[in-house]
Amino acid sequence: MQQQDWAGVFPAITTPFLPDLSVDHRFLGEHAQWMIGQGCRGIVALGSLGEAATLQFEEKVQMLETLRRALGKGVPLIAGIAGLSTAECVALAKRSQAAGCDGLMALPPYVYRGDWRETEAHYSAVISATPLSCMLYNNPIAYKTDFVPAQVAELARELPNLVAIKESSADVRRIAAIRALLGERLHILVGVDDMIVEGIAAGASGWIAGLVNAYPRESVTLFDLAMAGRWDEARPLYEWFLPLLRLDTVVKFVQLIKLVQESVGMGSAAVRAPRLVLEGRELEEARRIIEHTKAHWAPAYAGLPSRKPVEA
Repeated sequence: MQQQDWAGVFPAITTPFLPDLSVDHRFLGEHAQWMIGQGCRGIVALGSLGEAATLQFEEKVQMLETLRRALGKGVPLIAGIAGLSTAECVALAKRSQAAGCDGLMALPPYVYRGDWRETEAHYSAVISATPLSCMLYNNPIAYKTDFVPAQVAELARELPNLVAIKESSADVRRIAAIRALLGERLHILVGVDDMIVEGIAAGASGWIAGLVNAYPRESVTLFDLAMAGRWDEARPLYEWFLPLLRLDTVVKFVQLIKLVQESVGMGSAAVRAPRLVLEGRELEEARRIIEHTKAHWAPAYAGLPSRKPVEA
């Protein structure tokens, strides 16, 4: 997977569960194929939205194998790499390569927040474990580890197969700051759904998206319009989409995005503990947002039909 391949819309795919909360491999493959068929560039598995922290090591590998079979060899498959220890992450990186992944997304270690010397050593070990192209995942809100632009530049200069960053600090200024230090050295992908248009305006070339799990065609159209600088056309679609995109930025984003999927017939709201499905007032408010958005679906333009999305 070459550097130029890290452009476009990449779903951070959710992990579907059967009633017994085992992984639903059949739907996993079908869901991935559906999103690629709607114009997505590739699939990112085992991320935060994929509930990777609740998955056992072998479950992760089996999911990657399922996705590789479903997608074939021509569609980029990126594995999220995270764990409690550096050794676990290195082992997962190697198994991801063996499963046929095209790239890796390196996350901070779970639980322990190290200083820069420790963090740099961890990432160097993970990214150097395979020859695969790698993406740094910066999400200080969730993981409390913040890669400031100078540190990103340091890692990029040290590690030739670090070719991209998923920037989820929610600070759009980071994109320009990274570009000022590195130019085109790294592809910058927006990792916060409700910042995609602003992120592209600042120089991002990709989107690791969440609500795309339910609305892939709308996500790809919005991305393409923004990349083309067609702001007047992008604005009404963005404004329609924003109430849903904002669900990607709160603590219970996994439950919320899975609920949106369920509402369009593409998945269930099932999650693994310690997460619990929404109920009571939280559920009522989430459904209000979802139904209001569906009832005021975006107008027809740029290839989108003048109707509500087809409920699969």
